Amino acid sequence: MQLFSQTYPQSYSPSSDSSMPVLIIPGLFGSTANWRSFAKQLGEYCPVIVIDQRNHGRSPHVDSHSYSDMVGDLLEFIDNLGLGKINLCGHSMGGKVAMAFALMHPERVNRLAVLDIAPVEYSHTHAPYLEKLIELDLDLLQSRNAADQLLKHAIPDTSTRLFLLQSLAGTAGKFHWRLNLPVLLRDMPKILSFPFSQLAGLSNTGETLFVSGEKSDYLLDSHHDQIVKFFPAAHFKAIPKAGHWLHAEQPQAVLDSVLNFLQVGKNND
Repeated sequence: MQLFSQTYPQSYSPSSDSSMPVLIIPGLFGSTANWRSFAKQLGEYCPVIVIDQRNHGRSPHVDSHSYSDMVGDLLEFIDNLGLGKINLCGHSMGGKVAMAFALMHPERVNRLAVLDIAPVEYSHTHAPYLEKLIELDLDLLQSRNAADQLLKHAIPDTSTRLFLLQSLAGTAGKFHWRLNLPVLLRDMPKILSFPFSQLAGLSNTGETLFVSGEKSDYLLDSHHDQIVKFFPAAHFKAIPKAGHWLHAEQPQAVLDSVLNFLQVGKNND
């Protein structure tokens, strides 16, 4: 599968630059667009590649969305670029993909940074959001603002609503979602879980950083024991005044944490 990606700086090319890149994997509903500002800042220090995962953004929409699928997509992507080892950074669902990849292919990961997610099964679901997005009649939709008004009652939190609407593309009468809504809704149980059976007995002893939002309930102290089973060398960092979308709420603090972690053991020779 040919995943869509963006690089920072734009001039970066793995074929002409031997520096080890940081590959960023956005979370559920996220895309390269949501990470542009953060990746641009990180790209001032090291090459950065941000991908759209399957069924997201400008990457292909297909009839499957499992962690096995996404790990396979990632391996194919870095192989096609001719990359050996990479530094890997994943947020939320993308963090689960990054963890699974690092466990299944430890020889391909130099350092791993996981943002506000743990290798556990979650009970809170975004299925109601997906159902409301599917219900919108895009043929009759005249503007993005009209979509915002139609969703206001069902999704009252303005930041969440506007975040979801970033994936609405097009113009009046020709709007479309850059999310494969039916497949994401159907496979939500897989997204909320983790491929425990595939990863049973595996561990990655490399340096790993788990960054949590202090106001988030996605990565809690109670998850640390489970994390250490998979990643014995895990380090933990909590970002004050940040929730689940910590890279958008406290970008400088997250950038400093990730950059410091990567530079400590930076080996781009």
